Amino acid sequence: MSILSKISEGFGKYMAIIVLAVAALALFLPQSSLWIDTSWINYLLMVVMFGMGLTMKPKDFALVFKRPRDIIIGCAAQFIIMPALAFGLSAVFRLDPALTAGVVLVGTCPGGTSSNVITYFSKGDVALSIGMTSVNTLLAPLFTPAITYLLLRTTVKVDVWAMFLSIVQVILIPIILGFIINRLFGKVTQRLVSVLPMVSTIAICLIVAAVVSHNAEKIYTCGALVLVVVILHNLLGYLCGFGVGKLLKLNLPKTKALSIEIGMQNSGLATSLAATAFPQLALATVPGAVFSVWHNISGAILAGIYRRRNSSTGSE
Repeated sequence: MSILSKISEGFGKYMAIIVLAVAALALFLPQSSLWIDTSWINYLLMVVMFGMGLTMKPKDFALVFKRPRDIIIGCAAQFIIMPALAFGLSAVFRLDPALTAGVVLVGTCPGGTSSNVITYFSKGDVALSIGMTSVNTLLAPLFTPAITYLLLRTTVKVDVWAMFLSIVQVILIPIILGFIINRLFGKVTQRLVSVLPMVSTIAICLIVAAVVSHNAEKIYTCGALVLVVVILHNLLGYLCGFGVGKLLKLNLPKTKALSIEIGMQNSGLATSLAATAFPQLALATVPGAVFSVWHNISGAILAGIYRRRNSSTGSE
């Protein structure tokens, strides 16, 4: 297990490079990844969410009662800032309905699990990051379909019920199962947790490879535009999160956690939902795949920047 743990640690450390390499291979040599069926995406994401459930403890939710203000700020910022940025950028760049749907889905999804790792490397408030990710993920079955419908109802048909069921199936059930197993068999799961970075990275790579390879030609035609929108969406998310933290006079570790949580989305879920809710819009899956690659790169860079910042704290 120690060898596997070291290998897994390497996967976690170099996740951005690995995902980028896989995406490049799938884009320039799509035949190398066409064997990965897009129908696998939901199951792969379930594996990632199950792993998240295995790492969750009651104290992650106790934070809601101990520090409700911090959690409420994180939830409100998550489901207001990123959807608004997604909708605004889609309008500014005049994206077609399919790409708009994909970008908005990225914006309405909760923060990704990688935000917790990036917060740790940034010397941010890890407990707050985990608390925000946990609560936002559990709220996603209600907020993600509702906000998506409100933003897209005039341009495309949004199957709210299908989105709700998909999130429950892909996110809620695996997390709850992982949480229960962790509670019942804690000693066993603690041994498994060390290899989760490797499992999660492989699952995310397979999701990215599937989406990119099956949509390679379409990405060639709109890839540059989508990349610009995704980069702006992600960077503005970081910036707005940091700004909110400063505006509300949170200390620096909390502000870092808020910035990262808002900027890094569960883009795997966005890709999965795009295929479920908008089966007639093939390009809707592209923004989520591009975001999956980019936010791991930007997150690693941001962690290096944040680590160098003075860790002096402001008011609580």
